[in-house]
Amino acid sequence: MNPLLNMIDLAGVIHLHSSYSFDGRAPLGEIIGAAHRCGCDFLMLTDHSTLQARQEGWEGRHGRTLLVVGEEIAPRFNHYLAFGHREPIGTVDLPPQACIDRVSSAGGMGFIAHPDHEGTALFHVKHYPWTDWSVAGYTGLGIWDFMTDWQNSLRSYPRAVLSYLFPALFLRGPSAATLARWDALTQRRPVTGIGELDNHDTPMRFAGITLSVFPFARVLRLIRTHLLVPPLTGEAGTDIAALLSALKLGRAYVSLDYYRSASGFSLSLAEGEQCRTLGGTFELGREAVLRVRLPHPGRVRIIRNGALFHQTTGTDLTAVVREPGVYRAEAALRVFGRWRPWIFSNPIYVVRG
Repeated sequence: MNPLLNMIDLAGVIHLHSSYSFDGRAPLGEIIGAAHRCGCDFLMLTDHSTLQARQEGWEGRHGRTLLVVGEEIAPRFNHYLAFGHREPIGTVDLPPQACIDRVSSAGGMGFIAHPDHEGTALFHVKHYPWTDWSVAGYTGLGIWDFMTDWQNSLRSYPRAVLSYLFPALFLRGPSAATLARWDALTQRRPVTGIGELDNHDTPMRFAGITLSVFPFARVLRLIRTHLLVPPLTGEAGTDIAALLSALKLGRAYVSLDYYRSASGFSLSLAEGEQCRTLGGTFELGREAVLRVRLPHPGRVRIIRNGALFHQTTGTDLTAVVREPGVYRAEAALRVFGRWRPWIFSNPIYVVRG
């Protein structure tokens, strides 16, 4: 059975802050309006230590955009994105494992946020990495965070101005350290990789001018998470549950949609009647055919257990799989004469049948 049949590809944004956050500025209605203009199918809001947006009736469908209200639990280090829980966790100074356990006991699931955030000394932005990797019970982690990636480009004032004006040109993709850690984790158990925006629309004064970093309409086409879900019903509770289920199962890929939409990307593995896609577990017999399809020509790589397995350019890649392992795809897009990061998929987990 082909798991891609009867599935739709929804493109949305995870991890953003509204005026419900102490450090957010934009009213939620303004953000939703920007989401409509940018073609977002869903937003997963993560204001600091609150579910007030849900309590005030914002969660649900707003035209084409489905709003899911979550929460960012943000002590000094070890920030955690929680979704699906009944009551806010609030401002807590718990050990990371206790925080994860509290979200789970409240009926939710969570993701380690911006695990390798470094901040930027030039603009006095603190670093907020995840420091405790002994934890268990989390659903996944952010593999590509816009704010982390963009802030790493701020090495001088002239470069900062250019980076502010053309942020997509300065994004380098997930850090090598983050991808290496994620690859190591997925060889032990399924761990869903997500994209993060972490935008606050923060006012910043530069050269006597107050700038917004960034208005949401400028960045909602940047780092997105695509989810493969059954056709939506139109009932908000059911559709939100479908999104959260896709995240839990790893039916997701992360992309930079600014230059070309990644919608239509697929990764599948087939042998006989068995076929699996993102997040699936595949029982390998003798050999299976792995296939990647891109919606536009690009450079595509298959990564097995953290190492390059196969690479080609075009829109279609096939490779024969004869060994168990964790197989994921990366794609780059040629823009202005350079290969730029585009798509990073969740893996298929191949075991011996």
